[in-house]
Amino acid sequence: MRFYLPAAALLLLSSAALPDDFPYQKPPKEMLEVLNAPLTPLVSLSPQRDAVIFMQPIRYPPIAEVAQPVLRLAGIRMDADTNGMHRSADYSSFTLKQLSGGAEIKVALPPSPKLGAPVWSPDGKQFAFTNTTAHGIELWIGSTLTGKTHRVPGVRINGVQLGLPGRGSNAIEWLCDNHTMLVRLTPSGRGAPPVERRSPSGPHVQESLGHAGPAPTYEDLLSTPHDEDLFDYYATSQLAWLDAASGKMTPVGKPAIYMTALPSPDDKHLLTVRLRRPYSYQLPATRFPEEVQIWDDRGNVEYKVASLPLADRVPLGGVRAGPRALEWLPDHNATLTWAEDNKGHDKIVMFSEPFHGEPRQVYQTEYRYRGFWPLAGGKALVDDYQRTSRIIRTIEIDTEKPGEGRVIFSRNERDAYKNPGTPVTKALPNGHRAAIQQGDEIYLSGPGASPDGDKPFLNRFDLETLRSENMFQSSHGYEMVEAMLDDRGDRLLIRRESPAEPPNYFIRTAKELKALTNFPNPTPRTLGIKKQRVTYTRKDGVPLSFTLYLPPDYREGTRLPALVWAYPYEFSDADTAGQITGHATDSFTELNYHQLFVLHGYALIDNAAMPIIGDPRTVNDTYIDQLLMDAQAAVDKAVEMGVADRDRIGVFGHSYGAFMTANLLAHSNLFHAGVAESGAYNRTLTPFGFQAERRTFWQATEVYEKMSPFWYADKIKTPVLLIHGEADDNTGTFPIQSERLYAAIRGNGGTARLVMLPAEAHAYRARETMEHVLYEETRWFDKYLKVQ
Repeated sequence: MRFYLPAAALLLLSSAALPDDFPYQKPPKEMLEVLNAPLTPLVSLSPQRDAVIFMQPIRYPPIAEVAQPVLRLAGIRMDADTNGMHRSADYSSFTLKQLSGGAEIKVALPPSPKLGAPVWSPDGKQFAFTNTTAHGIELWIGSTLTGKTHRVPGVRINGVQLGLPGRGSNAIEWLCDNHTMLVRLTPSGRGAPPVERRSPSGPHVQESLGHAGPAPTYEDLLSTPHDEDLFDYYATSQLAWLDAASGKMTPVGKPAIYMTALPSPDDKHLLTVRLRRPYSYQLPATRFPEEVQIWDDRGNVEYKVASLPLADRVPLGGVRAGPRALEWLPDHNATLTWAEDNKGHDKIVMFSEPFHGEPRQVYQTEYRYRGFWPLAGGKALVDDYQRTSRIIRTIEIDTEKPGEGRVIFSRNERDAYKNPGTPVTKALPNGHRAAIQQGDEIYLSGPGASPDGDKPFLNRFDLETLRSENMFQSSHGYEMVEAMLDDRGDRLLIRRESPAEPPNYFIRTAKELKALTNFPNPTPRTLGIKKQRVTYTRKDGVPLSFTLYLPPDYREGTRLPALVWAYPYEFSDADTAGQITGHATDSFTELNYHQLFVLHGYALIDNAAMPIIGDPRTVNDTYIDQLLMDAQAAVDKAVEMGVADRDRIGVFGHSYGAFMTANLLAHSNLFHAGVAESGAYNRTLTPFGFQAERRTFWQATEVYEKMSPFWYADKIKTPVLLIHGEADDNTGTFPIQSERLYAAIRGNGGTARLVMLPAEAHAYRARETMEHVLYEETRWFDKYLKVQ
């Protein structure tokens, strides 16, 4: 049958807003130039601390790359063509420099490279790295002395990463002999990917047998048996020993899905964590059943640490039963340590070769385990955390005297002013890292938050006397310690910048400051931007702050259209809520995308404090009231300073900042336009908690309702632009959140625009996307805020 439409209907359709009618657009020139300027190279220090590689990040890849076909399986996004991670962080070039002097060496690289970060051999004479091509991930090895590199033929790396980046989850690990690597390969002879049946074999069934299993609203989960087969195919690796000189490969163990594969410090044992079925359609891979084993170097099982079932009964805010956070002690041949739940507390255990008998418990935390820092002489630092009070503590323990511990630091997690810093580490000859220690002294580095902004520091800390000696504190613009170049801290590698000086790297001694780099200013347009830290109080006396950005040509006393950018955080008390963090006024003006509005004639009220204060268990009971007080105080202060016009102020934010934006538009008339990027607006769609909220929808129904701007869509009459990545991968911020809020506002007669970004996840990545987002936002704010 054929259907014919009247001519009037055809005319209507031809003028409708179809996707092809909106090609990618570019923002104003002054914003575009700065958006696409290169980032400051990052630095990778050799284990011997005598050479560095400067890595040039790829800031925004093209949309053609971001939009490549992606497999969304078990909470992981995989590139089927490369058998690696989709949207991986890559580098376009490496530059090598010896710290003793000499010219920079441009590392020889393949054409159009997409490089992984270098992995140094323990002696620092070689470095390995990956290069992602259109059809696979290559392995390359370079010489630190010459910068020459070569591809290892016949190697195809499996770049699917199931855990957090770090030792044990990486695709490349050097052994302490400096010529052997443990690599994860795509299994040879695995055949073609599994093909989905043309017709289903039956329904897809899930069943609950009465056991509570609350879980966040994860994205990209498995949903069919075919998904399970695809996950097995792409996530399975073959471990192999690779000789760097000859390229000879020796398989170790059988192909499996490895969460962890980490050689012991003496290279004679291998810690492996493998996933196994049954999988879950409600949880990501990190919750799948695990086999935790210690192998010898030939792949034979020496000890079975644990066989962990599917973690589908973990309470909100709880931890998985069984061993977690497993790691080798760096200064022992083969001693494994881990944490394990023990009736609401955590026990820390150790187990040494020959792995006979039972692991020994060395300490039990009072609160939840947060981290472990091994020290010399059998000592260690342990962090634990109490969620309801937000107290984080650091305890010194003696692993040779089980049960003994001494608290050396204790603070509210949000108390940035009292942050003591974290231990500074170095690479040992076996390739593992350990805290730098001289007798009882260790070194701590931290951001150095203060009422004057961040002043990064390096302190020498005496574990016996608990006295701290400051060795370095940022004093010229913004400076931070990248690494200690010796064990006494006499030579430091620092990154240094100021409002007039772009970031560069230096070697600092007591006598001199020696420049390693001379990177030019990539954004001359930003010179002259005025930055000011502003403090004020909300009506209940809570101290607040924001950073004010004004255009380079700003004239004193001129009221500009202004934008508020913010992100709410939860705090236990007003003192910590009022603390100032961030280094904006002392740093180089290397603008991120939302700050570019200062180049387009706006006053930017950046990182306006939006604290929500109260008992962590009930803090959201007053979320709306406190949010309105926060926003009112920021607007009043900007108007009082004479830089903002009260009738031309907009608000915007991303994720929880977008949620904030929608709530401010629903419950106040403070703003005259808003932009909300990738938010969640109906909290009944995240019923098992969100952000810091740990009560479920059924335990705090009124809170979920009141905090959901979707429920108040009929009150949103301020023009709002909703932007969302069509492939959002963040827990809870499904694209339907923006689609439904737009439909609700439109249906109630509000003014709104919905922009869905093809192929983009929660964080936008493609160059064309970033340009178009700025185009949409400048167009929106100009339309509603620049009209006199």
